[in-house]
Amino acid sequence: MPVAIITGASKGLGRALAEALAERGWDLVLDARTAQPLQETAVAILSKYGAQVRALPGDVTDGAHRAQLVAAARELGGVDLLVNNASALGAEPLVRLESLALDGLRRALEVNVVAALGLVQEALPLLRESTEGSVIDVSSDAAAEAYETWGGYGASKAALDHLSAVLGEEEPGLRVWAVDPGDMGTDLYAAAVPDDDDPRPDPASVVPAFLRLLDGRPASGRYGAPALLEQR
Repeated sequence: MPVAIITGASKGLGRALAEALAERGWDLVLDARTAQPLQETAVAILSKYGAQVRALPGDVTDGAHRAQLVAAARELGGVDLLVNNASALGAEPLVRLESLALDGLRRALEVNVVAALGLVQEALPLLRESTEGSVIDVSSDAAAEAYETWGGYGASKAALDHLSAVLGEEEPGLRVWAVDPGDMGTDLYAAAVPDDDDPRPDPASVVPAFLRLLDGRPASGRYGAPALLEQR
C-alpha cells in the first residue's frame, strides 16, 4: 500500500485528505499538535476504511517529532506522499503589518517554511525510493496576492511556494506541487478573521483537486484547486 505523511491532519483539509486517501487504500502517518482530535480522526479512519494509521501528536517545528513521523512511515513501507499542511497564522486574529509581533512572524515562518523543509529533508531518501514520490505544500492565495492584514502569513506561504519550486528543479524524479486550495471554512480561517460571517466551502470540496494531481501527476509547480476542479 502507498504511504502518506500528512501534517495538520486532525481536522479541516488535512483530515479530509486523509479520509480520501484511506478510501483509496493508502496507509497514513498523521500529525497534529493536539492529541485528542488527532486520535479521534485516526480511529474514525481506521474503523471506516481499515487503513493502517499512525497518529503522532506533536509540533512540526520539533526536529525529533519530524524524525518520528518519517520513522513511522518507514515502518509502514516508506513515503510515497508528503503533505505539508500544518500552518500558523502568526497572529490571531490577523493584524496589519505595523502591529504584527515579530515573534508571531517568526512562528509563521518556522511552521510554514522551516518545518516544512525540515520534514522534506527527513523524508527525502524515502521519497526518492518511491516510484511515485510526491510532495504537496499547501499554499494560499495570500502568497500571490496582497491582502490587508495577511502580510505575515502570506509572506511565509510565498516563501514556501519558492522552496517548492526549487525542490521541483532539484529533484526531477519527484513531483513537488504547491497547491492553493482556495477559500475554505476552517478553524484557521475562523481564527484569522473571526468577524467574517460569510460561509466558506467545506474543505472536503477541494480534495478532488488534490486527488487529480496524484492521478495525473502533472509537472512540478504551483496549482490552484479551483482551476484543477474545472478541468475535465
